[in-house]
Amino acid sequence: MQSSPLGLEFRPDDSQVIAIMGATGTGKTSFVNKASGCNFRVGQSLESCTPGIQATPPFKLSDHSVTLVDTPGFDDSTRSDTDILKLIATFLAKTYESGKKLTGVIYIHRISDNRMGGIAMRNFRMFRQLCGDTTLKNVVIVTTMWAQIDPALGAARESELITSDKFFKPVLDKGAQIVRHEADTVASAHAVLKRKISRRLRRGEELNREFAAQIERHRQEIADLQEEMREAIRARDEETHKELEEEAARLHTDMARVQNESKKLAAEYGKQMGELQAHMKREAERANAEHKAQSRELEARLRNAGNAEKAELLSQLKELQRRKEMGFIGHLGLALSSLLSGKL
Repeated sequence: MQSSPLGLEFRPDDSQVIAIMGATGTGKTSFVNKASGCNFRVGQSLESCTPGIQATPPFKLSDHSVTLVDTPGFDDSTRSDTDILKLIATFLAKTYESGKKLTGVIYIHRISDNRMGGIAMRNFRMFRQLCGDTTLKNVVIVTTMWAQIDPALGAARESELITSDKFFKPVLDKGAQIVRHEADTVASAHAVLKRKISRRLRRGEELNREFAAQIERHRQEIADLQEEMREAIRARDEETHKELEEEAARLHTDMARVQNESKKLAAEYGKQMGELQAHMKREAERANAEHKAQSRELEARLRNAGNAEKAELLSQLKELQRRKEMGFIGHLGLALSSLLSGKL
């Protein structure tokens, strides 16, 4: 027995290796388990339970040895399309190394779906691109979940799938078959496989070559896309570097302007402070001279006044002294007001 890093084991016999593909939740693993007697884990939610590519031991069917290979869907919740393509590519390489060849593909579709929506269409489109045209004669489309739908409605949906150019008609026209897996039973699964095996699958090597070529094309497309992304990043880096240089130059200009304006404001402030101080000095000198003159006049009158007049003159002298003190504060307030309004 020969094994691979994928965990696949192939005996050196003449088993026909058939890959089972389709969207997550369509019943791929259930079909494989029924047909082979295996017990691979079956998912009960929207998340894929297929851990990778897993192959059954060979089993006998109508004097033929058959190995089924369960694969994750392209809508796998844990892997990207690229990861799944790599898994399939590695699987094909290892089957060649073990002396085996992929002799057919079964694509599982759930007939219970109300319509073939975006996820189902995307899965089938990826499958279609993977197979190409020349190998479609080795493909069987198997519809499942018939027990979950009224037979007449199921037949109507099946007819639409077969006759619509948007769905399966193009691949059926190129040699693919479509069959029903009407009951989730061993007998139904074996009936599907017997129909496939009856065609002898004589073009297995052609199918493998086409798969390998399609995978290589996908790999090249992915590599080209990655290079375009790297080039875009490089171009963006250059553009960003230029933008940063322009922004730095703009900030430098703004800083120089702010510094110049600060110097001008400092000079203007110094000038205004000088004018304020001179103005305050002049006002103080004028007020002081006025106060001295008034004081001398009151003192002279006080010397010649009688008692009654002396009291009045003393009161005026105190008032004059108070006005002198208050006058300085008032002059300071006026000066500041003039400075702030630019009227000095």
